[in-house]
Amino acid sequence: MMKSFLTRIAQVLVGGLFIFSGLVKMNDPVGFSFKLEEYFSEEVLNLPIFEPLALPLAIILVAVEVLLGLALLLGLWERAVLVLLSGMIGFFTFLTFWSAYFNQVTDCGCFGDAIPLTPWESFYKDVVLCGLIIILWWGEKHIFNGVPKITSYALMAFGLGFSIVFTYQVMNHLPSRDFRPYAEGLSIIEGMKPAEELGLEPPKYEVIYTMQNESGEMTEITSTEYISEKWWEKIEWTMLSELSKTIKVAEGYEPPVHDFSIMNDYGDLTDSILALDEVWLLVAYNHAKTSEKGWGNVLPTVEKLAGEGTPHIVLSASMPEDFASYGLTDQTPFAFTDETTLKTMVRSNPGWVVLNKGSVVKKFHHNDSPR
Repeated sequence: MMKSFLTRIAQVLVGGLFIFSGLVKMNDPVGFSFKLEEYFSEEVLNLPIFEPLALPLAIILVAVEVLLGLALLLGLWERAVLVLLSGMIGFFTFLTFWSAYFNQVTDCGCFGDAIPLTPWESFYKDVVLCGLIIILWWGEKHIFNGVPKITSYALMAFGLGFSIVFTYQVMNHLPSRDFRPYAEGLSIIEGMKPAEELGLEPPKYEVIYTMQNESGEMTEITSTEYISEKWWEKIEWTMLSELSKTIKVAEGYEPPVHDFSIMNDYGDLTDSILALDEVWLLVAYNHAKTSEKGWGNVLPTVEKLAGEGTPHIVLSASMPEDFASYGLTDQTPFAFTDETTLKTMVRSNPGWVVLNKGSVVKKFHHNDSPR
């Protein structure tokens, strides 16, 4: 009786969590692909060969996640589903442990931007899931499968069809729900305010120094210990500055909008742009990954804005001359912004972000560019 009860509880929890996690990432597969690129980068797993495959992998993974969760809830193909679930959670547990231990990826992207998790929170979540899946293996014969097969297959077909249609929609337009600090209705100016200005406690950080003595022995100390114990007076110890690192020792408020700046050859334009009553930002974070078809959609909008005298500016991390072939004239204003910031602002390359006194009033995928 207890075995059956625990198995059913684990079945609902694992199945529901996989469906929820998959749907949240399916809402923004481009954002999930950015996270996979981060994992594949030379600094993390050193698998750059997989970076070009990040987007198709993201699309496939989130669909599989949803369908596996649904199949588990319906009790279909128990053994095959358990094998696939075990493989996926084993892989993700490895990734989250790697991120947490080496502090290389600050958010696993498990629940997209909806529920940000620290690396260790992500790892502990996966450990719990591993425990629940072990319970499912232990009580495999007690997995609920009482839904009529024809109904189960119909629900699986619906799940597959929904995944295809929903993914197509968000890939060719914008996420149906925007959880980022540049969502419509949010103020960039407010999002940039530091904790001190809001009367909140900021996070606290500590620098960890690596010290080495004359015999080659190495030890780590905090910046607090370095000062209180007067390590600079210990002439037998040398600081290996290249091994110094900064860690967070206390949580606190961090501005959701950071690294946001608009620069051109004449200086910082950030404050002047955010002060405008209306300005259209044409975001094209990287020329090498831009959509040529997309430029065909946004250029008529650029011409329309220029004709109306509406302020507009191209924001990119690439050079202005890289975009010359798309028909941008020398009169089109151009400025530089951090690539990661631009990726966060709008999931379209190119795409529009419309501001009114620093608040986001509208965003457009290049397929929906107004004419």
